[in-house]
Amino acid sequence: MAVKGAVMVPHPPLIVPDIGRGEERRIQATVDAYRRAAEKIAEWEPETVVVLSPHSVMYADYFHISPGSGAKGNFARFRASQVAFDVKYDTEFVRFLSQEAEARDIPAGIMGERDKSLDHGTMVPLYFLDQYDTDYELVRIGLSGLPLTKHYELGACIKKTAEMLGRDTVIIASGDLSHKLKEDGPYGFQKEGPEYDERIMNVMGRAAFGELFDFSEEFCDKAAECGHRSFTIMAGALDGLAVKAERLSHEGTFGVGYGVCIFKVTGRDPERFFLESYRREQKKKAEKRKAEEDPYVGLARASVEGYIRTGRKIHVPKGLPAEMYSRRAGVFVSLKEDGRLRGCIGTIAPVRGSIAEEIIENAVSAAVRDPRFHAVEEDELERLVYSVDVLGETEEIKSPDELDVKRYGVIVSRGRKRGLLLPNLEGVDTVGEQIEIAKRKAGIPDDGGEISLERFEVVRHF
Repeated sequence: MAVKGAVMVPHPPLIVPDIGRGEERRIQATVDAYRRAAEKIAEWEPETVVVLSPHSVMYADYFHISPGSGAKGNFARFRASQVAFDVKYDTEFVRFLSQEAEARDIPAGIMGERDKSLDHGTMVPLYFLDQYDTDYELVRIGLSGLPLTKHYELGACIKKTAEMLGRDTVIIASGDLSHKLKEDGPYGFQKEGPEYDERIMNVMGRAAFGELFDFSEEFCDKAAECGHRSFTIMAGALDGLAVKAERLSHEGTFGVGYGVCIFKVTGRDPERFFLESYRREQKKKAEKRKAEEDPYVGLARASVEGYIRTGRKIHVPKGLPAEMYSRRAGVFVSLKEDGRLRGCIGTIAPVRGSIAEEIIENAVSAAVRDPRFHAVEEDELERLVYSVDVLGETEEIKSPDELDVKRYGVIVSRGRKRGLLLPNLEGVDTVGEQIEIAKRKAGIPDDGGEISLERFEVVRHF
């Protein structure tokens, strides 16, 4: 078995005694668990150790794999320059992994290195491992802003590469849990913080990796976690393998969650191809949605699918509700994929002859012209979830007190700059947040200057 096992570990620099100077004893359970995890890795005698680090180079749409023959690093920024590392990279593994990712159309490779030196998300695990084993070569991989499914797929590429090379390999998923566990912690408190920690430790303690996909982007953002993508890549590297999971510790002493788990590979298990199972379930849900969708969402979907497959916009079809032909209104079309926003384009006021025409134009724009995302590709179509917001008339208001984040959307203006935010969006819970986001979209500085507010209601179709 090429992949021998994996560990999930945090990376607080203070856990290193030269940095913590005694503070590390306040998380002694984490220290003890870390040592046990490092001992277990040494028992597996890996030829290659793959470290997945949130603090390596990270791009929105690309996985960076550290290039070259090796790298150095130390804890100088934490006043402990004497704790230093000089690692050798497994260049053959990196080459084969990059080729495997390219063959699966996963954006990953050695381009875009900004800092060759090792990051603390890599060095903290190596500090413990090197006390038990130094006879290995390293592969260091950063995370991305791509969906969790892509992270899992990259993990499957790691597994395939290890098998092709016959390389005994161990995965280290470096990542802290929530940073929002305590009011007096460095990042404050959010109720999603302890909720995230409880959920993730339950999932990882059972090695129920399919449930990693159930954590929404909004929930993870509010919890301010940093390891979820690392854990998901690790899960992909264990795809189809039977594992014995051992939950060693969980602490949140300093307001940040630290969890340690060990996963020993014991064989193969055809019931543990979690991405395949997730895709099947998503396909069933898509078919159900399609059967139940209303004409507004159906038209948005048909517009995107028609354009992506043929390169041409569809004509307004027959058989729609009368108001879609006769009424004019601003329309926003939103696309999501695997729970993450995939595109959103709309018009504040109508610019076309009917709602139907507005939907067709904005659906296509959301799919291929949203500057935040690359154009939707054909193999994504069955995974897209659509919503269509038809805007009502706008009215000027004098105070934020006249807003309701669930009921009203807002338009914030200063001069020629106008920013709009729809109502009832997941992750936007207060009027203050709603106005702030709309200001950012408009490019209005947060300088306390005067702004104009308008509100509107929408009819949301999904």
